[in-house]
Amino acid sequence: MMFLSRGLFALVFLTLFSSVVSANYLYKDEITGNKRFAEDIEILGKELFDKTGIAVRLIILKKLPDGIKIADYEKELVKKFNEPTVLLTFSAQDQKVDILANPHSLYQYFDKKQILSPVASFTQALFMATFFTHSWEEFKETASDYGGTIIPLLAQKSKKPGETEKKYAGALFNGYADIVDQIAKAKGVKLEHGVNDMNQEVLFVIKILFYGFILYAIFLYLKRRFSRKKEELNA
Repeated sequence: MMFLSRGLFALVFLTLFSSVVSANYLYKDEITGNKRFAEDIEILGKELFDKTGIAVRLIILKKLPDGIKIADYEKELVKKFNEPTVLLTFSAQDQKVDILANPHSLYQYFDKKQILSPVASFTQALFMATFFTHSWEEFKETASDYGGTIIPLLAQKSKKPGETEKKYAGALFNGYADIVDQIAKAKGVKLEHGVNDMNQEVLFVIKILFYGFILYAIFLYLKRRFSRKKEELNA
């Protein structure tokens, strides 16, 4: 009888432990090891789930399994969850980031293209469209693709040891919070722990750096044009 009781206790414990693990919103973190980062993700994820029934989970990998694409990895992983789930997945070595929603109807609550845009602001998008497109359709597509909250941060170079992990944490938290806030607003829910524009200061710094790049690029462009004209006149 004692054996049965212990066995039953072990089964219940393992079941509960498994449930707790699978309920974590920072589902996997192989890189940052940042306790505060993990706590903030858990707080945001739990509040959204409690109020909407939608789980947003973050997966941070060192590397995808050999031969597996990030989309295929997500499709297999999402099968583990019964509740409506959004996965935000990042692989450091592969430099891949993606968002998968299951069921597909969840995409109506957030803008995947905007969140994963490589461009942070409209000004940046307009610059890219002006100088790097070759047709009106391409121009319109490029000019409308902006508002990214993950990739612009990931693209920044790390200068000191340990900064890369912080960069990953900052970029992924920014994107995670963006997804959570968009879903909450679409559902008409107010989050007590929502971050809204908390990370806009970081994006502002990125914009300033990019604007500097724009001015420098324009300077080089004009310099090249004047040099060519000068060579043509001297020819």
